Amino acid sequence: MAIRGLVWLALLFAIAVVLAIVGRFDTGQVLFVYPPYRVDVSLNLFVVGVVVLFIVIYTLLRFVRSVLHMPQRVAAYRARSRAAKAAAALRDAIGNLYAGRFTRAEKAARDSLTDSANKGAAGLIAANAAHRMHEYARRDEWLAQIDDADWQDARLMATADMRADGRDPDGALAALTDMQSQGGRRIHAQQIALRAQQQLKNWGEVLKLVKTLEKREALHPAVAVRLRQLAAENLLRDRRHNADALLELWQSLSPVERHSPRLADLAAELLIALNRQQDARRIVEEALAQNWDARLLRRYPDTAGDDALPLIQKAEAWRKERPDDADLQFALGRLCLQQQLWGKAQSFLEAALKLADNEPLKIRSHRALARLHEQLGDTQKAAEHYRQSALAMNVV
Repeated sequence: MAIRGLVWLALLFAIAVVLAIVGRFDTGQVLFVYPPYRVDVSLNLFVVGVVVLFIVIYTLLRFVRSVLHMPQRVAAYRARSRAAKAAAALRDAIGNLYAGRFTRAEKAARDSLTDSANKGAAGLIAANAAHRMHEYARRDEWLAQIDDADWQDARLMATADMRADGRDPDGALAALTDMQSQGGRRIHAQQIALRAQQQLKNWGEVLKLVKTLEKREALHPAVAVRLRQLAAENLLRDRRHNADALLELWQSLSPVERHSPRLADLAAELLIALNRQQDARRIVEEALAQNWDARLLRRYPDTAGDDALPLIQKAEAWRKERPDDADLQFALGRLCLQQQLWGKAQSFLEAALKLADNEPLKIRSHRALARLHEQLGDTQKAAEHYRQSALAMNVV
């Protein structure tokens, strides 16, 4: 500021010097005649007068203009003040919402509505705050107030998200349908649809959405696997009364799902209940070829039907590769028990009991041996094995 003042002072001195130099050459005269009056002034005085008159008139016009525009200026100032307060209230609403002060957030959002430009953002914030307080009627009122076309996608997405969170899957899907009819198909919308379809137990749609989101890397792999299994399990159970429909669904599943021990065990169990042991055996063997699992080995003897010899031959081939597998020995023992091969059954069951590294397998082995000795008429050994299974059960 000091330097600027010095510059202006130097400029004024320069102007004064120029005027003084020019004023020395005052050879001109300006004559004003208005009979009977006559005014004769020097040219320099006339120029100075014209300049001064211009400045005075310009100042007067600016003053009059300022007076005339005073109401508009006051109105503009008040509008700027309202906009600034509304913007501050909107910022407070966002801060309070994420700080968990939902009542304050809703009040601040309402205060920000003094500026109509905040209507969309304020409505979403207030609706979210009301939703967090479980005031669903007030939430819907806030959402209904958002009528700007540019905010409709945001309104519909927020509606779907909050309705899914509030266990209203039909409302969530309706909002997503409205949004998709306007050309919106986003990852977040599919994630919301997945939650809604889970709540509605539409497992076919759940399976489709999980596969789509997994391709787009929008689901954690572990979550995707669990959801696929959950959906497939429920779809299989829905077809538990129709073997053909169950097998058709099984073939429509991906190889990863068909090789899942959990799903293969369930499918085999359902098919066995429908007297389709051959199909159940094929499913178990296919899954075991990819994922060796104890539960599938426990299920394998149930798939034998009337003739267990082919299964015994298959299991014997597996035993050559896995001679120390206790669950495989137990499965072989059960198969031989079904085929009334008493000696081999006893040998396999005793081997399973010796190799067993967990109490449940020991209990099952003791019980199988007890039933074997009952068939052989040795009640004393049968009773001893029942006793051992009961003791193991108490330990468990």
